[in-house]
Amino acid sequence: MPHNVIIRTYPELLELYGPQGWWPLNACGGYHPNDYNFPKTESQRFEICVGAILTQNTNWKSVEAALDNLSRLHALTPEALLACDDLMLKTAIRSTGYFNQKSTYLKTLAAFFHDSKMRVPSRTELLKLRGVGEETADSILLYAFQQPFFVIDSYTRRVFSVLGASEPKEPYRIVQQRFHNTLEPLYQGQERIQVYQEYHALIVEHAKRNHSGQKASIL
Repeated sequence: MPHNVIIRTYPELLELYGPQGWWPLNACGGYHPNDYNFPKTESQRFEICVGAILTQNTNWKSVEAALDNLSRLHALTPEALLACDDLMLKTAIRSTGYFNQKSTYLKTLAAFFHDSKMRVPSRTELLKLRGVGEETADSILLYAFQQPFFVIDSYTRRVFSVLGASEPKEPYRIVQQRFHNTLEPLYQGQERIQVYQEYHALIVEHAKRNHSGQKASIL
């Protein structure tokens, strides 16, 4: 039953909302529906990593404001962010909340990617970094490095607990593995990455619309 729900919900959401074009990037004007070639540069890749940290416990509008500030400071590379004055960095990301902690997380992230030369990190490496939990690590892997890790955020838990495909307090990895086991036989290679990206983005869109009271039911 959970597997059937996961399989049928993706095309239903896609029909409802259409391609979402995640992850939004300053360099291409935000969202990019049907264009799965992003990120195209190391700076775009690092911007996604920064955004994954900044979006913790806040909304994307606040993150956009912070990314705009960092872009104006030319601080969206590991080297530039490491060189950024601490007070200037905290001021730039203040809109996202918890800016003292997040500035430390960003410096740690920048040091890691500076040392690793922006190579594809392992999930284990990311989870060792201060401020990087499972959701943040998987967002970085899926959207910045196009690695097949389905992101299980609060929206995914909310939608699929309502649909009966998961329990609200199930461990992250169990819910994620359920998505992997269901979707991997259906989609391979680059198609799998695109589906993981699109499906996660559609879940977020659906959860936001239902939370705001808009009528968009898949039940």
